[in-house]
Amino acid sequence: MDVQNLVSLVPWTFVAQICNLFIQMYLIKRFLFKPINVIIEKRKAAADAEISEATKAKEEAQAMKAEYEQSMLEAKTKANDILTTAQKTATVQSEEILRDASKQAASIKAKAESDIAQEKRKAVNEIKDEIGSMAVEIAGKVIEREVSEEDHAKLIDEFIASVGESA
Repeated sequence: MDVQNLVSLVPWTFVAQICNLFIQMYLIKRFLFKPINVIIEKRKAAADAEISEATKAKEEAQAMKAEYEQSMLEAKTKANDILTTAQKTATVQSEEILRDASKQAASIKAKAESDIAQEKRKAVNEIKDEIGSMAVEIAGKVIEREVSEEDHAKLIDEFIASVGESA
């Protein structure tokens, strides 16, 4: 074999190789690139769908978060309102209880004062009765005998002693 045959260009072989190349390119394009492009398009569509779903889910989550934060804010406001109302109610009730207790204390004090005054009147009446009876006794004794200065002092001392015993 000649080296020149190896390096030379044969026109029919060249044309056959070019035709073979075009046939291979057509077959590769038809049976390989088209299905691969279809698969790539399906994957791209699936990825786009997943991305849009993820975006939608993210927006829903953000909306739910905003709704939750709004609900929490409303709950805090409602709790503060309830607490304020409870404090006001407790203040009103405590003032009412204090007023009632003050009224009861005043009525108890007034009753005690009236009881004291009644007992005082009763004691004064009893003392008056005793003094009256003692005065009658002393007058009876004075009438029975004539009283000297000494007897008079003695009667007064007896009177004071009898008043002290009865008190």
